[in-house]
Amino acid sequence: MVRLVEAEEAFFVARRPRKDSPHTTAAYRRDVAGVRARLAEVLGRAGEELLLSEVTAEALRRAFGLFADTHARSSVSRAWSTWNQLLTFCVVEGWIPGNPMGAVARPRTPEHSPKPLRGEDTPERLLEAVASGGRRARDPWPERDLLVLALGLLCGLRSSEMLALTVGCVVGRPGEKRLHVRGKGSRDRSVPIEPAMERVVEAYLVSRRRRFPGDRVGGSSPLLVDRSGAAMGRGALQYLVTSCYRWAGLHDRVPAGASLHALRHTFATRLAEDGAHAAEIMRLLGHASLASSQHYIESTSRERRLAAAANRTYRKLGEVAFGGD
Repeated sequence: MVRLVEAEEAFFVARRPRKDSPHTTAAYRRDVAGVRARLAEVLGRAGEELLLSEVTAEALRRAFGLFADTHARSSVSRAWSTWNQLLTFCVVEGWIPGNPMGAVARPRTPEHSPKPLRGEDTPERLLEAVASGGRRARDPWPERDLLVLALGLLCGLRSSEMLALTVGCVVGRPGEKRLHVRGKGSRDRSVPIEPAMERVVEAYLVSRRRRFPGDRVGGSSPLLVDRSGAAMGRGALQYLVTSCYRWAGLHDRVPAGASLHALRHTFATRLAEDGAHAAEIMRLLGHASLASSQHYIESTSRERRLAAAANRTYRKLGEVAFGGD
């Protein structure tokens, strides 16, 4: 009899040729382990002892019900997808006769909508406040903080992409430099940067050498480091950005649940507002398909605004509000 944990490991081995990013693999493993723990609770067995044959539709329904009590809808939906792939793999291997996930309800996730920073002048005010220095911190480092914000606002990088950058990822001749970015699904892309961004990177590296004179900063060195000189972690990066919002007095302009990702959404939304095509946005953001990029076009569509403005009732509104002026 095949144990569930053995099937899980075989599933992850089979996925290796797909070249999933470490972040994606970690998320899949969390989904598998989280629901397995609920299955163990439902069946009254240790998770490591569960047999694949015990993973029935009824057991899964109850397990996902418990999982949903402590997780957001999007997390439950992602876990459902992970387990659907896992059990489909088990069917192909001949370990179970069919995939029981069809009997487990999958929550409908809300349609994706961009969450840029609110306020037309918010990006500029944020950059000005951080560049001026003085952010309340035990060891202020405005050059680094400004670089982090610029990587989001002007390059559209995800947090994982920022943390994966090395000094050698900044390539090209002066005035024509670009960032080599390793994105989701191990998809590489090149993001052009303007001279102003080049100066921000150089100012940061100069300040870093001044702070840590004994450290050798080579091409393989992580680009972003913490105040001890070690590679910056996800939590520290998130805290840095949140602190910058507060210091600039702009925390009320950050959409709920967005925080660092709001910088990326602001980058994409401004591209769309300035007339960029979905294909250009897709390449700059590292999206796998045009569908994701199209959301930004739709949310800022000039054609939609013109159509709304053509409403004949606007004429009457102008008359009653402004006397026809």
